[in-house]
Amino acid sequence: MTQFYLQEDKLYVSVDCIILGFKENAIHVLIIKRKFEPLKGERSLMGGFVREQEGLDETVSRVVFDYTGIKDVYMEQVGTYGDVGRDIVERVVSVVYYALIDMELFDEELEKKHNAEWVNINDVGQLILDHNLFLEDTLRLMKRRTATRPVGFNLLPEKFTLPQLQLLYEAIYQRSLDKRNFRKKLFEMNILEKLDEKEKLFSKKGAYYYRFNKEKYDRLFGRRILFFSLISSILFYNYVV
Repeated sequence: MTQFYLQEDKLYVSVDCIILGFKENAIHVLIIKRKFEPLKGERSLMGGFVREQEGLDETVSRVVFDYTGIKDVYMEQVGTYGDVGRDIVERVVSVVYYALIDMELFDEELEKKHNAEWVNINDVGQLILDHNLFLEDTLRLMKRRTATRPVGFNLLPEKFTLPQLQLLYEAIYQRSLDKRNFRKKLFEMNILEKLDEKEKLFSKKGAYYYRFNKEKYDRLFGRRILFFSLISSILFYNYVV
């Protein structure tokens, strides 16, 4: 190692991950009780230090798998947080990601193992250090992303009903949406595939299942502004009425 590197201060780089799921008609975040000092027993987001032979994406993938049992999830970097004194033990720079998971794939045994719980985003309360800021920034970014890209489908099972999809968007944007306008705009996007199968748990008539057609979406990828305008029109319509 050259003298140039040796003379510089050393610090730790960590990855913190906001793991989000959709259940009980609301967005939930996975919270743990910290198992080590300092702040043992306090409520925290998931995280880990970047290992010498890992990239950032590899680290967050490892963390998500350790806590959920799921691989290949949608994840995105939120930002980097490096205020002096943000960690009470060492100088730590944290790179924050969020991950969206299908709750049907979640390994509940890992929830017990890590003393974790799914908490409604409206009921989170106080977290350690600057983790509340991480969550606030994540939710703002997720709202922007779901307006420009169909990332919300990552929170649903492969097949879903239109009522489920509407409830998801209502949970993300924290407002009621007009059923007729919501469906009209969705069908205009032409990215849903109707299945010859119904969900009949809540009514005898049942609701048809749909599936997100990624191939159709990929053909529209260069027209992302169109996707943005359609989603925005749904939200604007419900705001003014």
